[in-house]
Amino acid sequence: MNVGMDIINILEKENIKDATEIQRLSIPLIRTGKDIIAQSETGSGKTLAFSIPIVENINGNGIEAVILTPTRELANQIENEIKKICECNIANIHGGVPIVPQIKMLRYAAIVVATPGRMLDHIRRGTINLSLVKMLVIDEADRMLDMGFIDDVERIIKKMPKERQTMLFSATIPPEIKGLAARYMKNAEIILTKRMVDPKLLNQYYLESEEENKINKIADLLKKEEPEKCLIFTNTRVKTDRVAKKLNSMGLRAASIHGGHTQARRDSIMNSFRKGKIKVLIATDVASRGLDVKDITHVLNYDVPKNTDDYIHRIGRTARAGKAGKAITILAKHDHAALRRIIRRYDIQIKKWHAK
Repeated sequence: MNVGMDIINILEKENIKDATEIQRLSIPLIRTGKDIIAQSETGSGKTLAFSIPIVENINGNGIEAVILTPTRELANQIENEIKKICECNIANIHGGVPIVPQIKMLRYAAIVVATPGRMLDHIRRGTINLSLVKMLVIDEADRMLDMGFIDDVERIIKKMPKERQTMLFSATIPPEIKGLAARYMKNAEIILTKRMVDPKLLNQYYLESEEENKINKIADLLKKEEPEKCLIFTNTRVKTDRVAKKLNSMGLRAASIHGGHTQARRDSIMNSFRKGKIKVLIATDVASRGLDVKDITHVLNYDVPKNTDDYIHRIGRTARAGKAGKAITILAKHDHAALRRIIRRYDIQIKKWHAK
């Protein structure tokens, strides 16, 4: 492994001068070799929280660290973050791309970043050697559960050396994740961080609409609010495409992102959104999880999420870093019961939207 320069100097070069809460709490524990369960949101700095101790601990003698993550986008983000602090060999293995180049990368890798399905492909093929793994990270564990990957994660863990350090990061810790930790972690330290979103800066609203008129309501909102960056959530892939197409036809530049798109298209759309070339992005919960985009001013719920936790994940994309944000849910008659469940569970106030 060749770090290239002192990690502190690298972080300063990246204009990272102050550690985030998850970094302050977890890095010292990870350095002692302890297993940890860290409850931390997307965008909290958790990637560096586990990457720095991993980089400090590997010596380049085969695959020594594995990071499991639910989506291709997250795998790419993690790889890029590690490359900022280390010149070590990283194998980024996920679906949607040819497997042969990955097989070549695995021969020289010290760190593997992987989605569960493609990791199992390599295990079945015998193209990955996990016998030297001493550090395992399970990132976005609750999303693994939501996406149906948790059984795959368990199969992968069983292929790892029993003597290893395991780190589990998750925005929420449901019972299934607690069970996974109990089975495969040793005396894990639990780290709970504060929510990144400042409730004083996050204004939550609902706007009543007939189902068939939702798109017009959203178009009116976008024209009046003129958001710097707006994330619109729907519950299905079909709706993301339909909403994007309709908004574009109304003169509002928008794009959709979901698992049905190619990796190249998803990367292109996300780059345009981050740079502000596209101001409106329509996404499903699965596609959006792990997409860390700064300066989102508005979150609109075209659909009320089926999973109450997803509402919190959605609105948590705005009102960050001391900036105000708005979360507006478009509410048809059949959505009222779902929104009441969310309000009861989280004891939150959602006001009726009144146009300017």
